[in-house]
Amino acid sequence: MNVLIEWIYRSPKGVETTFRSEEMAAAQALVIAEDLEKTGRAKNMQFIDRFDSSWTVKELKSYLKGIETEPHNITVYFDGGFDQTTKAAGLGCVIHYDQSGKSYRLRRNASVTGLTSNNEAEYAALHLCLQELELLEAHHLPVKFFGDSRVVIHHLSEEWPVIEQTLSNWADRIEAKMKALGIDPEYELVSRKANTEADRLATQALKGIEITATIER
Repeated sequence: MNVLIEWIYRSPKGVETTFRSEEMAAAQALVIAEDLEKTGRAKNMQFIDRFDSSWTVKELKSYLKGIETEPHNITVYFDGGFDQTTKAAGLGCVIHYDQSGKSYRLRRNASVTGLTSNNEAEYAALHLCLQELELLEAHHLPVKFFGDSRVVIHHLSEEWPVIEQTLSNWADRIEAKMKALGIDPEYELVSRKANTEADRLATQALKGIEITATIER
């Protein structure tokens, strides 16, 4: 979770003003807040998340302690491939996350049938990632999603309208899953080069090579 710090600064002569920091990771914000408190000139300190909810130092420490044993600091890479000749699709999913003081990378792919286009395969790949997040019991936290599909990223970021009914159905399905898991998504379009691992997984799935693996980073 990212937050910003808001506090009242009081000068030695009693002049007061309010400051707000830039947004940063909650753990980093706590470190800075504790340093500010040592000056003896910061008071009424609070942390504000992206939903404009306020947290005290005690509440934020409790939150961070609570998620320590759960998956957090999650980033997701997804990619889908579609073979026009065979009408088969390959889905690739890579999830980076922290848990219990360690960092992990989960890789998963799947081959599916019944899809009609590469755009649909891209949506299906993202949905596969959500299924994996559910299996990890990741919930009620922000997650960054990276993909090289302009259609999916711009649709879900609401920068482009979803006109095709099939893709609209996928978008609705994904948004419903996000809501059910309590995930606050952030989407970012990346180059295919930056999405190499998910792309390779999708290609391997098209070749019938199934991969499910989690390793410590």
